[in-house]
Amino acid sequence: MATCPPYPTYPGDPTGGTALRHAHWWQRKWVRYGALITLLTLSGLVILALVRQQTGTEGFLVGLGLAVLPVPLLIAAFRWLDRVEPGPWRNLLFAFAWGACAAALIAIIANSFATKWIATATADPSGADTLGATVIAPIVEESAKAAAVLLVFLFRRRDFTGIVDGVVIAGVTATGFAFTENILYLGTAFGTDQLNGDGGIASVTAATFFVRVVMSPFAHPLFTVLTGIGFGISALSAERQHIRRVLVPLSGLLLAMGMHATWNGSSTFGQYGFFAVYAMFMVPAFALLTWLVIWTRQRELRTVREELLAYAVAGWLTPTEPYALGSMRARRVARDYARRQFGGRAAGRAVSQYEAYATSLAFLRRRGRLGRANADFVVRERELLHELWRRREVARPALDHAARMTAPPVPVAAPPWPVYGVYGYPAHPAQPTHHIHSVHGVHPAVPYPAYNPYRT
Repeated sequence: MATCPPYPTYPGDPTGGTALRHAHWWQRKWVRYGALITLLTLSGLVILALVRQQTGTEGFLVGLGLAVLPVPLLIAAFRWLDRVEPGPWRNLLFAFAWGACAAALIAIIANSFATKWIATATADPSGADTLGATVIAPIVEESAKAAAVLLVFLFRRRDFTGIVDGVVIAGVTATGFAFTENILYLGTAFGTDQLNGDGGIASVTAATFFVRVVMSPFAHPLFTVLTGIGFGISALSAERQHIRRVLVPLSGLLLAMGMHATWNGSSTFGQYGFFAVYAMFMVPAFALLTWLVIWTRQRELRTVREELLAYAVAGWLTPTEPYALGSMRARRVARDYARRQFGGRAAGRAVSQYEAYATSLAFLRRRGRLGRANADFVVRERELLHELWRRREVARPALDHAARMTAPPVPVAAPPWPVYGVYGYPAHPAQPTHHIHSVHGVHPAVPYPAYNPYRT
């Protein structure tokens, strides 16, 4: 249940001065980080050796150079979606490393073992390859990629608050997986061309590059994003809704497997099966998910504007801040103004952090108002208010300036009778008609009340 924000006083230590008990050795951050880094490093070394063994050194280098081309575009796209409440880079680095190393290693080993077992059991190698590509690979690969989303959901719960977070983590994980897979496919195609003496546009390498990098760079991210949406809906659910919190991510995973299987099986649907599946399933699904994510992003901005009004009334924020924090243009103007007026990149970084903490505070309050907050709601709210307080000296003037610069002017219609002053007819015929610059949904700035309306 949401609590009313306290009257603005310096919050002090957000822990309330209580001493934290010593954690067990396996609960310490450096132990967990060390184990995770070791696991990913070993997985990366093994996957590097396996891919190089199949493609050769020259094929590996060619595949690496071609496979890296779409990665910056994909990462930038997912980072753009996450600009309202940007998550920490360490989560994205973990997701990409998990997809490129751990998930790819699991997929290579499991797919190879399953395909060989089916070929031995059925004595039909071609049928085993088809079954492995259309059934085994989607199950194994989507489960391996979903593990990264699950780990962030469980151990970085504060950074996983909604659908956009699920989409970003899932998409970056799938980008890492596709990166490793493209190295393998492009390197193998280059080796085939070397053996056959082919080159140029008619080569297997060029065809593979066109299909995997030009036509379908979003293929793997598109599949795994369905799983991420499931975890995002689960993050928005109340703690007591146990069945929903389990079934929705599982449903997203099953949908991801189904779409992946349809995509892999397109080659068995005839000569034009690939293009039919691409046009009838992939393009509409990509357009629908793009619309959903952008709509969710706009909804998040509206949530910021609405939920932060309570903190503006209580005095924690200035009256113009909810509007400025709910506009991506105003945020950018505030960061630029801080860099120019308050000391360069450090000031801009402080405003960026202020915007991120304020957004987290708005989402936290919304969950509390809807009865979906965790037991640490009050502690988390105080921590976020503490972070805002530390950066207020730079952020408040910058956001106030941004609100004034981005709020559209609202013309005031003159009454049918002559009135002299600011809001009526001009005192002099040459004086231009006045306009009032106001912020939508926010009252003009007034001094804060001397009492706390929330204190009982």
